Amino acid sequence: MNKFEVVDAVISPKGQLEMLSQFEVVHILDTSQGDLMHIFRNCSLAVLNSGSALDDGQELLARYPDFSIEVVQRQRGIKLALKNAPAIAFVDGELMAGINEHLFTVLRDVIYVHNKVMNSPRFNLDASIDVTNAVFHILRNAQVFIPGLEPNLVVCWGGHSIGLEEYDYTKVVGYQMGLRDLDICTGCGPGAMKGPMKGATIGHAKQRTGVGRYMGLTEPGIIAAESPNPIVNKLIIMPDIEKRLEAFVRTGHGIVVFPGGAGTAEEILYILGILLHPKNAAVPFPLIFTGPKCAENYFKQINQFIVDTLGLDAQQRYKIIIDDPQRVAIEMKEGMKKVLEFRERQSDAFYYNWTLHIDDQFQKPFDPTHDNMRNLALHKDQESHLLAANLRRAFSGVVAGNVKAEGIRAIEEHGHFELNGDKEIMQPMDELLTAFVEQQRMKLPGTAYVPCYKIIK
Repeated sequence: MNKFEVVDAVISPKGQLEMLSQFEVVHILDTSQGDLMHIFRNCSLAVLNSGSALDDGQELLARYPDFSIEVVQRQRGIKLALKNAPAIAFVDGELMAGINEHLFTVLRDVIYVHNKVMNSPRFNLDASIDVTNAVFHILRNAQVFIPGLEPNLVVCWGGHSIGLEEYDYTKVVGYQMGLRDLDICTGCGPGAMKGPMKGATIGHAKQRTGVGRYMGLTEPGIIAAESPNPIVNKLIIMPDIEKRLEAFVRTGHGIVVFPGGAGTAEEILYILGILLHPKNAAVPFPLIFTGPKCAENYFKQINQFIVDTLGLDAQQRYKIIIDDPQRVAIEMKEGMKKVLEFRERQSDAFYYNWTLHIDDQFQKPFDPTHDNMRNLALHKDQESHLLAANLRRAFSGVVAGNVKAEGIRAIEEHGHFELNGDKEIMQPMDELLTAFVEQQRMKLPGTAYVPCYKIIK
């Protein structure tokens, strides 16, 4: 079957949104015909592209320009009418069950959550505590939480277009964690986001622990370039990158970082910025950077960048383990015990880290416009956790210029993002980004990477 073939279908919900009141149906219909329809369509197309090697959101939209999706009201609820949908999502004319589940996840998280959370007077999203509560409500609505389950969820970060040796390594680490009854949460895409899940499925199967949790957290601006991988059995689409990142650290009990590019650097700066806040000094949060022997220089560069910009205190919050998957899993399992003991002492929930303090600088959505990127405070005359927040925004802008449709358009219209600041910060940042390009760790839409940024020295 040619991957450009298309199919029409009408599908029913399975596992979620199966029972809705007429009031809820009307709200979904009203919203799905308004401003969110464009986002809903693009996220749905990305889900239907699950399993494809394509990682260019613009090319995906160009391949299926006539694709449409419509919410259809029925007496017992809703259905989705698909027209000109990618045929690769179907087997013998039937939509794959996992993709069906993910499509209704899109409806739930883009449309339903907009009504219940993002557009609700219950939440003042300018207030830090309300943002944390909004993230909680979105995750609870997605039935993510399992009360009473002891800490075992490992967040895995890393690049979506890593090499084969690095990808195979992520699978072995996932396997070792699966053998130790650890579940996996990633950004839901391919590469380092798929490998740990794939390995963990074998580990869980060998231990006869049943189907593990393979949670994928994404957001509308990035899902087209990182379509959900087929192993994800709990997909959540957060409203923006900041709430996605908060969801990672509130639900996860530890983090393993594999090799990646600008997006992975953004995630590292996010978690380090949080852990560097004085209020989190005593909070246990196992954080491990790992990769095969061929990635050793990559982590040396990451480590040097962190020391040069954020200092030795930041370096104390993580471990680097090279080419030793078993040790990674053992260290993470031991870290979970400390998390469990701390949560019990604090009377904090196992399934959501309420104790962790997240400064509002990490919660405010950052719009990577040319002016905002140019005016970032990239200097050392501030507390280290605030510098981490601004560095995180800088890398977020690079990610937007690389893979997000609106960011790519902004670069096409106005040229490079300009980044400037103290020399002792900008030089290490320039060296790190240059190394990413040389190692082909940046998003490559085509054969050669064209930078979306310019370092002003």
